[in-house]
Formats: sequence, structure tokens, C-alpha cells
Amino acid sequence: MMIHPQYDPVALAVGPVEVHWYGLMYLLAFAAAYGLAWYRSTKREGWTTDMVSDLVFFGALGVILGGRVGYVLFYQFGELLQNPAYLFKVWEGGMSFHGGLLGVMLAMWWYGRKTGAGFWKIADFVAPLVPVGLGAGRIGNFINGELWGKPTDVAWGMVFPQAPDSLARHPSQLYQFALEGVLLFVILWWFSSRPRPKMAVSGLFLVCYGIFRFLVEFVRQPDPQLGYLAFDWLTMGQVLSAPMIAAGAALMLLAYRRNAQ
Repeated sequence: MMIHPQYDPVALAVGPVEVHWYGLMYLLAFAAAYGLAWYRSTKREGWTTDMVSDLVFFGALGVILGGRVGYVLFYQFGELLQNPAYLFKVWEGGMSFHGGLLGVMLAMWWYGRKTGAGFWKIADFVAPLVPVGLGAGRIGNFINGELWGKPTDVAWGMVFPQAPDSLARHPSQLYQFALEGVLLFVILWWFSSRPRPKMAVSGLFLVCYGIFRFLVEFVRQPDPQLGYLAFDWLTMGQVLSAPMIAAGAALMLLAYRRNAQ
């Protein structure tokens, strides 16, 4: 049994200004996304450095705004009804991947329309970049000692002092880092390294992320304000991930059927 090291969430403090590790993870994610996007643009026709810069900028806005709005709507809707100003209390934390995904999709749709490239060209280009941000975010969760897993007796179980008890728990943040960050990146980078039908890369992203998130939810402690939604095991994360799997499978089927015609 291990004990979470309880890292100081503040990475750097200069006078009254504090830089948190979680914020640094976002900066690292955006910087890595830009570098990878630039590299991908050199291997594909019709992409310029300015296009990459604009795409990463608008994508970052989509992540931040969509992630915050999604968290409040999906996980803190009761709080929002009681206090609408809670939406703007970003210093209290709270981001949702599914909300961030919707925000990025909206940004890609707008950018695809603005440039004339179309939504799917943008989406297929961006999809392999997303796992880097997901992985960085999960490391931020681990550093903060939040979003821990359920109690367990596995050898790598970890006690999180922030939890309401002293039980060893699954370090589910690290599971998600390994699956949604590392493995998903490897799969999508390999898959997109060769020409694929339009929508196929985006479809594979939805399928793989949805499956990985759905599985990890079985060992992740559900959000206390929601608990289990049904059957004593179904979580909000699984409810939001199941449509992703179905939509991704449908996109891949449609992509390859169109390509075969």
C-alpha cells in the first residue's frame, strides 16, 4: 500500500501570484498540441503555420469554455440553479472532458467553415492531438490528489489523504493517463499516419476514448454529488461515454462504406 505524496498544488509563487500545477498541465498540453499540429501540417497539403496557430488558439478556447460549462451542466446543475454565478467561479475548479469535447467540436466547425476546409478535415487533423491534453490533465488530477478510485486491495493501491477515509484506493487518474493519454495517442498517431477515409480518424477517437473511459469508471469513485445514476454502478461518465462509442462506430462504418463506393 502506498500513500499519495500530497504534492503542493502550487508549482510557483511570486508574491501574490501563484502558478498551479494543474494550470501548467494545460499550458504543457497546448504547447505539445501546437508542436504536434505543426509537425502534422508539414506532412499534409493545404496546411500552413498560421492555420495551425489559429486552430490551436480556437481549440484552446473550446477546451476551457466548453470544459467549464460542461462540468457545471453535467455535474453541478443543482448548484447552478441555486447560484448561477457558480458558472464563473473557475478558481474553485471543475472541468469536464465531455464539455471540452463539445467546445472543441464547435470551434472546429466554426474554423472549418471560416477557412472552407470543412468540419471533418479539421476534426481528423485534430483528433490525434487530443490525447496529449487528456494525459496532461490526468497527471494534474493526480498531483492534486483528486478524482481518486474506489477502495481496493491491489498491491499498487494508494491512500489519498484528501479522501474521506484512509482506505487504499485505485489510482484511477494514472489508469486514465495510461489509457486516454498514452495508449490513445499511440493508436491514433499510428492510424492517422496513413491516408484514411474522411471521418475514420475522428470515429476511432470517439470509439477508443469512450471504451477506455467507460471501463475506468468501474474503478473510479463516482462524483459525490451524483453517486451512481442506476444499477449501483452506472456513472455520469459512462452515460456520457456510451453515445461516443456508438457515434464513433457509426462514423467509421460510414467512412469505409463511402470509401468503398
